[in-house]
Amino acid sequence: MKVIDNIKLKEMFVGGYKNLLAHKAEVDSLNVFPVPDGDTGTNMSLTLASAVKEIESTEGDCAQLLTEFARGALKGARGNSGVILSQIIKGLARYLGDEPQITTKAFAKALASARDVAYSAVTKPKEGTVLTVIRSMAEHAPSLASKNSSFLTFFEALLAKGEETLQRTPDMLPVLKKAGVVDAGGRGLLYVFQGFWMALAGKEIADTETEAEHTRPVLPQFDAVGSDEHDLDNIKFAYCTEYFIINLKKHITEEDIEKLRDKLMQIGDCVIVIGDVSLVKVHVHTNTPNKALYYALQLGEIDKIKIENMLEQHRALVKTREANKKPLGMVAICAGEGFASLFKELSVDEIIEGGQTMNPSVDDILHAVEKVNSDNVIILPNNKNIIMATERVAELTQKHCYVLPTAEVPEGISAAIVFDPSLDADTNVEQMKEAFSRTNCGEVTCAVRKTELDGFSIKVGDYIGLDSKKIVSHAKNLEKATLGLVDKLVSDDSEVVTVYYGADVTKEDSEKMVASIEEKYPDYDVVCYYGGQPHYFYMISVE
Repeated sequence: MKVIDNIKLKEMFVGGYKNLLAHKAEVDSLNVFPVPDGDTGTNMSLTLASAVKEIESTEGDCAQLLTEFARGALKGARGNSGVILSQIIKGLARYLGDEPQITTKAFAKALASARDVAYSAVTKPKEGTVLTVIRSMAEHAPSLASKNSSFLTFFEALLAKGEETLQRTPDMLPVLKKAGVVDAGGRGLLYVFQGFWMALAGKEIADTETEAEHTRPVLPQFDAVGSDEHDLDNIKFAYCTEYFIINLKKHITEEDIEKLRDKLMQIGDCVIVIGDVSLVKVHVHTNTPNKALYYALQLGEIDKIKIENMLEQHRALVKTREANKKPLGMVAICAGEGFASLFKELSVDEIIEGGQTMNPSVDDILHAVEKVNSDNVIILPNNKNIIMATERVAELTQKHCYVLPTAEVPEGISAAIVFDPSLDADTNVEQMKEAFSRTNCGEVTCAVRKTELDGFSIKVGDYIGLDSKKIVSHAKNLEKATLGLVDKLVSDDSEVVTVYYGADVTKEDSEKMVASIEEKYPDYDVVCYYGGQPHYFYMISVE
């Protein structure tokens, strides 16, 4: 197989997705910290799921297939790993889309494009990651292609080079060596390329789509009002037409009712025809409601007619939104109903459920941004693994987006507290950056595996306190681990300790914890709020 056509290319993309999905749990488990939030495999597989969905009905040439696959990957990108994967796909599509034939030599050059686009997406690229793996593959690809015109042997050699590089990632990142794992993103990328090879070789790939649907994080569903309001041309059929057919003629049969449905589908969409020869209810969006009524009269009498002009409805909505438009809005991402309530109280317009183990996609964030009734939107990602996804939103919206790189939810709270709607966007951004930069954050969770890390010998079930970079406390009981974390976060300049307790902590237990902190640190003001966050018993911020 020396040339890949559109059919084989589509099979490759689907194969890459399926193979990654089959190894999702393994990639998730390659987490540096022994905490229950490993989600690299989940993020990468959901990113590809969106890309594959985008090309399901595509029957065009390779260029169209590549464009739609890249667009789907960007819309579905989740977490840093998913965003980087989407950029690798973008680079491949950018080069291959202009090639008259996809040969191994063309693919090798496309890998260089994928490397460059992926590296450009990361502000401070770090070696020992998925970036290193794609760079190594891109560097070796031209020589491999010159020796292997067959895609099967080319991919075999390419995978071998990628695996060789992946095994060296612990030598490049000490934290990987300490945890005894290779880079999770790099492993996921190789499973994608292995899936490419398997699809071309006709190898059977486990179909685990059911599992993928079952494990998909539950994210809020957004309605389509936002996009329709600003693009009236997308309303193809203007009149929402509803009526009942009563007193049907004696000769009318169930088959005649089915024929009515077929006729309505030819003149509109959103067709609903339910009932039987005694009564039929009809709903259709059409530009010719007179025809919809005429077809009904052939079956019987019509009753309770309702015809609404959806274009005029949307014009009214747009007019109302424009009248109430805000100069500046906010979007925040968080997990936990307590945190969501706090952000609402702090004037955040849209809240996306997400965080550890459930990173929202670029498309999820885009929908939230579009719903905000403002042309200027500040986004608080509140998780270091979501920052890159929020930065990609600017490519997909005409709104001005300001991404504050908040890596923890308490940082987002600190930023939102100083938000002033009377000030312009730039002034707000500067004040909010200054506010969250003064906040030291950490969290307490439970170890899910045995490990030696950051000078601690940790067993399953031990409590560990983490700051933004490493494990800083370890104990057999929750109180000791939490106090140890607070000790590492406070400084001579600190004044306030804020405790956010999670879904697995009772209010009574949180009050006891606050009392213990107050007893040990009598010179600090200690306040407590319900965060409701999963996985972490406490999130602590010190200012």
